Amino acid sequence: MEFWQHIYEHFDPIALTLGPIKIHWYGIMYVLALVTALYAAKWYVRRDRYPIDSETLERFFIYVEIGVILGARLGYILFYDPHTSYYLTHPWQIFNPFQGGTFTGIAGMSYHGAVIGFILATLLFVRKTKTSFWMWMDLVALSVPVGYVFGRVGNFLNQELVGRVTEVPWGIYVHHTLRHPSQLYEALLEGVAIALFFFFYRKKRQFEGELIALYAILYGLARFVAEFWRQPDIQVGFVCCGWMTMGQLLSTLMIAGGILIYIYLSRKTTSSSPAPR
Repeated sequence: MEFWQHIYEHFDPIALTLGPIKIHWYGIMYVLALVTALYAAKWYVRRDRYPIDSETLERFFIYVEIGVILGARLGYILFYDPHTSYYLTHPWQIFNPFQGGTFTGIAGMSYHGAVIGFILATLLFVRKTKTSFWMWMDLVALSVPVGYVFGRVGNFLNQELVGRVTEVPWGIYVHHTLRHPSQLYEALLEGVAIALFFFFYRKKRQFEGELIALYAILYGLARFVAEFWRQPDIQVGFVCCGWMTMGQLLSTLMIAGGILIYIYLSRKTTSSSPAPR
């Protein structure tokens, strides 16, 4: 247990150095998250007989990955970065991977911003391919939680988004302070638990779009709870009531959105069903 508590002292977040380029474990985990989500989607397409061919699925993932990266970065600047006004006058710095002449990658991403970018990219894709928006959204609800696990493990390995101060025996020391390994809590709650729920629930789906509505609700709840163990972003702190974090505020909006989508689609499905004879 002592080794675990001091694991950050024995672990280098940089996996490989190639000249001026430093490849972080987080970057590797991000790639694994994308690949895992893609292959999970392919498995569900084949197993549940979605009317999607492999080439179209891969094109969709390219679209949404671009949307996710753009949305995640812009969302971080909008929701969390205290220097938002700086980027308005220096927009070329938004995606600058070099800091102080050293390649550091693009730092600062927001999950909720990624969601917005993903939705916009999906809308663009379905408009071009004339496919069902809600079909794609349901498929994403099934596949994304699997990859999400690697994303949060990447946060843990990168020693970022650390937990709040604690005395639990499984806590880890971050700069000599014992803290919750909240990134791993999130991997379990927002990734593993939700992925298992949809694996067993998907056959009970009553209408197209139900899974993504449930995902918004479940992720929002899981993230809201996990935030009680996660240290608020130092540049933002608590944003409401002296205890609510920005992550909890955005998750509350996500839950509300999921509930509204569920009600709208369920009523739409009921109204379009043929009347009994």
